[in-house]
Parts: sequence; C-alpha cells; structure tokens
Amino acid sequence: MEILQTDYFVLFSIISIGIIFGKIRIAGVSFGTSAVIFVALAFGHFGFVLSPIYQTIGFILFIYSIGIQAGPGFFSAFKTEGLQLIGVASIIVAVGALITALFIFALGVDKNIALGLLSGALSSTPALATSIQTSGSALASIGYAIAYPFGVVGVILFMYLAPKLSRVKVLDAEKEYLSKQKQENPEIFHCHFYVENTNIIGKNLASLQIRKMTDATISRIKHEGIVSFPTAETILHKNDILRAVGTKESLEKVELLIGKQTTEEVHLEKESEVQWMVVSNKQVVNKTLSQLNIFANYNANVIRIRRSGVEILPKPTSIIRYGDKILVASRGNINALASLFGNEKNKLSEADILPIALGIVIGTLLGLVPISIPGGINFKLGLTGGILLTALTVSYLGKTGPIIWTVSSASNQMLRKLGLLFFLASVGTNAGSVLYSTLIQQGAMLFVYGIAITILPMLVALFIGQFVLKINFITLLGTITGGMTSTPGLSAVENLTKSDAAGVAYATVYPIAMVALVVCIHLLGLL
Repeated sequence: MEILQTDYFVLFSIISIGIIFGKIRIAGVSFGTSAVIFVALAFGHFGFVLSPIYQTIGFILFIYSIGIQAGPGFFSAFKTEGLQLIGVASIIVAVGALITALFIFALGVDKNIALGLLSGALSSTPALATSIQTSGSALASIGYAIAYPFGVVGVILFMYLAPKLSRVKVLDAEKEYLSKQKQENPEIFHCHFYVENTNIIGKNLASLQIRKMTDATISRIKHEGIVSFPTAETILHKNDILRAVGTKESLEKVELLIGKQTTEEVHLEKESEVQWMVVSNKQVVNKTLSQLNIFANYNANVIRIRRSGVEILPKPTSIIRYGDKILVASRGNINALASLFGNEKNKLSEADILPIALGIVIGTLLGLVPISIPGGINFKLGLTGGILLTALTVSYLGKTGPIIWTVSSASNQMLRKLGLLFFLASVGTNAGSVLYSTLIQQGAMLFVYGIAITILPMLVALFIGQFVLKINFITLLGTITGGMTSTPGLSAVENLTKSDAAGVAYATVYPIAMVALVVCIHLLGLL
C-alpha cells in the first residue's frame, strides 16, 4: 500500500517504535527518546528516507526550546559562586573537544563522524543537531549512535566508581554540604514582638524603614486587640504586637529595633485572608513590588514569593516574574489582588504560539548577520547560533512590551520533545543508508574513540575539582554530570545522597555546558 511509504506514516512509525524501545530498561538503564535514532537508522538502512524538511523543522523547535529553558540560568550563573563550577564544566567540554580534534587531525577520523562521536560521548542531542547543521552531513549521527550508549552507561558507572577512586565518603561530603547550606541559605521563620523601644513609638512604618534595616517583613500588627495588615502609614504604639517574617539573623535585628519577643500569637480576624496566588497577568510581569504599591492600593502585604520551588523574602525592589507564586495577606481585597496577579493556573499550561514563532524568525535573521572579529575573520552565527542566542536572551528578559517570552515548563517540554523526535527520525533515516559500510570500515575503533571522549574529560574534571579547587564532592559529581549533559548520570549521583547538592550543581552548569559544547562543535566544524 502506498500509504505505508508516505513520509508521515514512516515518521510516526519510527517515533512510536523508538519510544517503546526507549522505555525498556536493561540493567537499570534505558535510552529514552534517543532510542528513536537507532530505529530511524534501521529504517534508513532498508530504504525508508524522510524528507530533510522534518530535520530542519525539528531542529529549529528543539534548539529554540533548549534556549528558552536555559536562558535564566545561563546569564545568572555568571553573577554567583557558580563560576567555579562553570569552570569545571567548561574544562570537561574543552577536554572532550581537544581529544576529538586529536582524532581528526592526528588519526585521520572523518570530521563529521568525529563530531558525532563527541556529541554522543557527552550525550548531547543539541550538539548532534549542531554537528549536522554545521557540516551539512548526516554522518555525524553515525558517530553519535556509536558513542551514545557508552556516553550514557559510562557516566553512570563513573559516578558509582568515583567515590572509591577518590577515597571519599559520600556521607561526610553530604554533612559538609548541609552545614554550608544552612549558613548560606538560612531558614525563614516568623516571630512576634512587643513594641517597647521608645525611639520608634509614635512613628509610622515608612519612616522606620524596618524592612531595609532588618531584611524582615512585618506581616501583621495587633493594636488594642485588633489585628490588621500593616501599611506604610501604620503608626506603632507602645505594647503593640508585631508579627515579623525573616531569617534568624533578621529577626534578631527586629528584636533590637522593636522590643522583646513574645509567645502571644497574632491571629487574623475572619474577614482577613492569606492566600497563595499565581502570577499569570502579563501586565505585572517585570514590575517591582514598589511599583505595584500593594500597601497603599490594596491594604495588603506580600509575605513571600516562591519561584522555581525557592522561597524569597519580598522587598520593594523584588521583580515579579511570570509564573511566580505570591503569598498575600489582605482584609477584604483578596479578589482585587487575584485580579491584579491573574491567579489563573490554567494559563501557565497554555502555549502562546506568537512569541515562539517570532523568536524563531528573529533568531533565523540574526544567524544571517555577518560578524567580523580582529584578524580578518568573518563568520555568521548560522541557524544554530542565531536561534540559540535569541532564545537565551528573550528567556532571560522574560518580557518585552506586551510579549511574554517565557514558556511554561509543560509547553516547553512538549515543544522540545516534538522537535527532537522529528529531528532524530529524519537524521537517522538519512544516515541509515551508509551505516553498514561505515561500521564495517571503522566501527570498532570508533567505539574505542567514543569511550575515550567520555572517560578522559571526567577524570580530568574529578582531579581538578577535588584536589585543585577543593569543591564539595557531591557538588563536584553533580557538576561533572552537568558538564557531560547527562541526566542519567545525575540520577546515579542522587541515589548516593539525600541532599540536593548534585541537582543544584547540575542545574547551574548544564546550560553553560550545553552552549559551550554547541560552540565547540561549531568551531570544530569550521576547521
């Protein structure tokens, strides 16, 4: 039947079979979505080749969604202590790229296949996409298919063997990390205080600037038996009771400024409400709390902000982001606050197509712009660089004018998977026709080369991170998995510890490693 040979039938057949095989676990390891490329290679070998348009569309959707996801972490990482971790991840990518260059120029390995080996050894599908896009050849997918299996399994094995190689007790590293975390990220508490300091009695909260002086938030006040939410004009009287929210250190400052603690609770009256709200109104995105003037306009308090699972103490300068969860306290204005912030959870799961399409258009045009650097070198970012840079930038900005560039996690994941599946299916079928002859000629040695690219960068990173930079061992393992862009490797580390050290490190360096690897692949492709 002709329909069985149509592109769309072959495409979705490959995707279906690939996903099924990807869920099969062997010795606790599965290939996930990447199994699609192996199925596609088989289809291609038997003469089923998809149109290149599926490859281009899949690539564009995939690389754009990666940039949108990585944008905030990519730029903010440069402002934090994560620079040290980024250095280790960069070393991993650099060592992998240098080994690959050695194989190309010293051992005569085909450059396109070598780029695929590097992509597979570091289990990076964005790098594979860049390899194919840069070279214009599907041979990279063969190198990827050869190196990828050990790229997954090798990192997992390394994570389990690393403590023995380094003679480190994971439990000791976990205790060290938790101790440091308590110092750097103190827990948030609430306490009640009597107003006793004669220097503040009769003054309003605006003039006292308690938030600025203590970093704590006054969330409730009890005066003559009546509980209310404080505003900037609230005047403090002797023996009033204040409820403050903050760290242990900030609450100690409140005690010095206000008066001694009390065990007496300040309970809200029935008409007072405290509620978590979701920011879904585009009009408040990128505005500060002082610009919204919650105190004056709504007789309400913003008590906490929760962003990506992390609680933040609100300040007048705190910027509201799309998808933030805001804990507000109000008397009678809770509905007005819900209207202000939006509070429509369903909106977060909806994908606005305009920003996605517009971002891809801008990225495509940006990739065509000629760039000159000293030394007479001229180049263009190309489709990969243009779209990735655009996605990173707009994701970091969050909003420009009426356009919200942020995509919900669920929508971004769907966009990313769809693009990846289209890309892998198309690339695999195009490479399948030459797979057999290539494996016969170079297969065994290519597998050895892939193992070298996987193992050597991790060994170098382990040595530098442990003995030179003296990074916490669990954090170091998380950094290595991030540098290798290996989510299965991260899962192996998390099996060794109950702390979130590895996950935090992975999230910090993954965007950098991913972008650095794409850049290295692009540069190697130009050599």
